[in-house]
Amino acid sequence: MTANTHYDVIIIGTGAGGGTLAYHLAPSGKKILILERGKFLPREKENWSAREVYQNERYHTQENWYDINDKPFRPGVNYWVGGNTKVYGAALLRLRERDFEQVEHKDGISPAWPLKYQDLEPYYTQAEQLYDVHGQVGVDPTEPPRSNAYPYPPVQHESRMQELAHGFQSVGLHPFNLPLGLKLNEVDQSLGNCIRCNTCDGFPCLTQGKADAEVNCIKPIRHYANITLLTEAKVTRLHTSPSGREVSSVEAEINGEPQLFTSDIVVVACGAINSAALLLRSQNDQHPRGLANSSDQVGRNLMKHVCMAMVQLNTKLNPAVYQKTIAISDFYWGEADFPYPMGLIQNTGNVLADMLPAEAPALLAPLLKLRPEAELKTVADRTVGWWLQTEDLPDPENRVEIKSDRLYLNYKLNNLEASDRLVKRWVKILQQVDRAEHCIPFSLYPRNLMPLQSVGHQCGTCRFGEDPQTSVLDINCRTHDVDNLYVVDGSFFPSSSAVNPTLTIIANSLRVGDHLLARWKS
Repeated sequence: MTANTHYDVIIIGTGAGGGTLAYHLAPSGKKILILERGKFLPREKENWSAREVYQNERYHTQENWYDINDKPFRPGVNYWVGGNTKVYGAALLRLRERDFEQVEHKDGISPAWPLKYQDLEPYYTQAEQLYDVHGQVGVDPTEPPRSNAYPYPPVQHESRMQELAHGFQSVGLHPFNLPLGLKLNEVDQSLGNCIRCNTCDGFPCLTQGKADAEVNCIKPIRHYANITLLTEAKVTRLHTSPSGREVSSVEAEINGEPQLFTSDIVVVACGAINSAALLLRSQNDQHPRGLANSSDQVGRNLMKHVCMAMVQLNTKLNPAVYQKTIAISDFYWGEADFPYPMGLIQNTGNVLADMLPAEAPALLAPLLKLRPEAELKTVADRTVGWWLQTEDLPDPENRVEIKSDRLYLNYKLNNLEASDRLVKRWVKILQQVDRAEHCIPFSLYPRNLMPLQSVGHQCGTCRFGEDPQTSVLDINCRTHDVDNLYVVDGSFFPSSSAVNPTLTIIANSLRVGDHLLARWKS
């Protein structure tokens, strides 16, 4: 193994964290190597096939992880240029201002962050510009203060969704247009790639109309002379100098062969789970518990939200083609007789016929698989999908571990009373708002608690903080133990909040990018 070219910085991963950082640093002229374990996601008809995407999991990794009982499972992660943003729902929300403070929950305490909302606010604004976010100011009752309006107007509701929004308003709620990162122009559709199709949330975008890390960040910088992008380059280990204070080389497997790369700075952005796994796999004499793990916090405090997918069934036809436009935050901080946070409610994408067997609750799935396709479509055309997410609290025993080179997730759900209350509250509201409808059958709202392999909102595992004994990263996301090593994905979160983490990962990556630019100038 030889290292032939030295770089100023190596970025490992091209998702929301790594892709954004590469874009931000590219104009500096610094020599940047980007290592991505996946390929470019193919643009093919199957991008829009619910059967391929949901039932066959065409774009998920084939690798196995393991649960606490040593049972293998296939995780819902995507190794492509652009990472998980290639199939995300593009919901890009800011954390609430109070999310940065210590918050009491029913099941415990959500800790304060070492920086505050005001520190990230300018970077949230930049992130919304970079990722084409559409939204509306002044409607969301929990919206944090902003220095600028959204760069693009909100994505409009279609008729059935507008009817529901009016219904929610009639019972005292404050529905708002979900902030979405789309390349959409609703005045002149020819000026945008997004066509408001019914295969967006969870699907790759065939038209490249979704603002993802490949389309918005990697693609615009590929022609830069100072950028080198290597795909199918799986980083397996970080080596350190004899002192253990610097990463001396990055080892990657390319075409089945190990190669070494060197740089002044190394940035890990593999996703919270794989970033922790890489550090743990990089143990050596100076770092016997894993690289940058003198605190024994690497891999701990894994969070991924308590998520519930719910299908609202009605006799009324839902003609909406793109229905992921409504969000409800009225219960984010609780309600009168439950003074604890409950969570956020938003639409899912369309519930398509070929998605029902994959996403249905266990008792319903066998019945649906026996139905002819036409009957499945009849059901699907009368559904509205909802996604409810509650904050899961950091628990040091919820962790990523490496045993015999296998990746283990030891994760137990918490804060379930708040989640259960949110679900029951929402079912009652749906019944109240659609009271003229006959729900099928017996007011059944199928719901499905997301399983262990659902890790789209992964965060924690390398929390940042000012105390090296209780955190892995400093406030600039540099590891306390290794001077030239940074982590810029969702690993740094001390708490998960109850909003989607992607915009905060992007904003923080821009913030860390500014720190690196200043470091190079000093």
